[in-house]
Amino acid sequence: MKNSIKSVFKSVFFTSVLFLCLTTCKNNKELKTEQASHETDMVKEPFFKLSLAQWSLHRAILNTKTHNPMDFAKKAKELGFEGLEYVSQLYDPQIESMGMQVLLDSLKAKSERHDIRNVLIMVDGEGDLADPDESKRTETIENHKKWVDAAQFLGCHSIRVNLFGTNDPVLWEKVAEDGLSRLSDYAATKNINVIVENHGWLSSNAALLMKVINKVNKPNCGTLPDFGNFCVKRKDEARWGECVEEYPDIYRGIQEMMPAAKGVSAKSYDFDANGNETKIDFKRMIQIVKDAGFKDYIGVEYEGDRLSEEEGIKATRDLLLKLAKEVN
Repeated sequence: MKNSIKSVFKSVFFTSVLFLCLTTCKNNKELKTEQASHETDMVKEPFFKLSLAQWSLHRAILNTKTHNPMDFAKKAKELGFEGLEYVSQLYDPQIESMGMQVLLDSLKAKSERHDIRNVLIMVDGEGDLADPDESKRTETIENHKKWVDAAQFLGCHSIRVNLFGTNDPVLWEKVAEDGLSRLSDYAATKNINVIVENHGWLSSNAALLMKVINKVNKPNCGTLPDFGNFCVKRKDEARWGECVEEYPDIYRGIQEMMPAAKGVSAKSYDFDANGNETKIDFKRMIQIVKDAGFKDYIGVEYEGDRLSEEEGIKATRDLLLKLAKEVN
C-alpha cells in the first residue's frame, strides 16, 4: 500500500514538473516572440520626424480661401504631423489687422493646444540678403530681425532665408557671405539658426552655396536642402517662372548641402499609381538624408496641381513613411 502511494506521489510530482517546464518554455517562447515583434516595430520607426510646410496649403489660403492660416496647427495635427513650418508672407493680412505680437500669441497658443512643435519660419518679402547695395542689404538684415524674434518666441529652431540679389557669382559670394554673417550674429543672441534653402538663382547652385556657408563659418548658419528647387537660371533672368538652366545633378546637390542641414524639405509634384513621386527619386533622396546622419524634421512641401493640396500632402507623407522602412 505504501509503495502504491509512493508511486502515485511520484507520478503526480513528475507530471507537475513536466507541466511546469512545458508552461515555462511556452511562456518564454511567447515572451521572446513578443520581444522580437517589439524590436521589429522599433526598427520600423522613421529615423526622422515629420513637419508640414505651410506653403503646401498656399492655394487654399490665398486663392480659394478655404483654409485659414490661423488654423494651421489644427490642420497639420489632423493630417498626422509633429511639426509646423510657417511661411511669413501668408500672414501679411493678420499682421496688418492684429499686429505681430497678437498674431504670435495666438499661433503659440494654438500650437500648444494641439500639442505640435513650431519648427521654423520661412521668411519671404523682406528684401535681398545678397543685394550688392550695402545700404539695402543692411535694411534687409534689419527687416529679418523681427522674424528671428518671432521664431524665438514661438520656440522654433530656425528661420529660412533667401539669397537673391545678384547673379554675378563672384559678387554674390562676397555679398551673400556678408548678409548671412551679420544676420546670423544677431540670430545667435536669440539662439536661432539662419538657414538657406536652394531657392532659385545662385542659391540653387549647391556647391557655390556651400562655399558661402563654409565662409560664414558660424554654428547657427546652415542649410535647408529642398529636393526640388534646383533652377539656377530662369527665362529673361526672372526670379520665378520658366526654368532654362538647372543644377546638373540634384542628388549630388542634396548630398553637398546635407553637412550643414538643420532641416530638410521634401518637395513633391506628382505621384504614380504606386504612390511614387514622378519627378524625383524619393528613395534615393531619403537614403542620402539618412546617410548624412540626419534625424530631425523633414518638411512635407507639395507643389503639384493634379492632386488637391491635401491629397498631395498625404501622398508625400505616406511615401516618406514607407521609404523610411526601406532605406538601409
